[in-house]
Amino acid sequence: MNYMAQLTLLVNENLQYIILVMAALILLALIIFIAINFKLAKLNRRYQKMMQGVQGENLEQVLLGHIEEVRQALNQVDSLARDFRRLDGKLRGCVQQVGIVRFNAFEDTGSDLSFAVAMMDAENNGVVISSLFGRNDSRTYAKPILRGESSYYLTTEEKQALQRAKENIPR
Repeated sequence: MNYMAQLTLLVNENLQYIILVMAALILLALIIFIAINFKLAKLNRRYQKMMQGVQGENLEQVLLGHIEEVRQALNQVDSLARDFRRLDGKLRGCVQQVGIVRFNAFEDTGSDLSFAVAMMDAENNGVVISSLFGRNDSRTYAKPILRGESSYYLTTEEKQALQRAKENIPR
């Protein structure tokens, strides 16, 4: 017998097994095909979502546009940070702490018409202003404050106003 005849006999004797193996391979190929289609559909949905709102532009142009927008945003953030530092520096020198004490400076006047006001910045530098009200005259004094202390003598009321300012209790 020749080689072809032997092969034909072998195929005929095992035909049901060959068909079964071929069916299994076709089923496996079908499963792989379906899985690939699901993955492709998922990828297509992601692509459509990513390209949503893009009209006729290619992905490179979209990405370059976004990169430019990010650069502009970073420049704005840098500018805002510079402005913040500048304003923060100015704010430190502004009046941030105020304390007020009203009192009756003279026994012959009614009501608490005299007062002491302490005003300081973030570094506890500022001024204490006192106004003494009397029946015949009124006097106003200003005393500088440096780091929470004055080189001038402070009255009890001025000290109270200074303490209230330090505690940030305006009253």
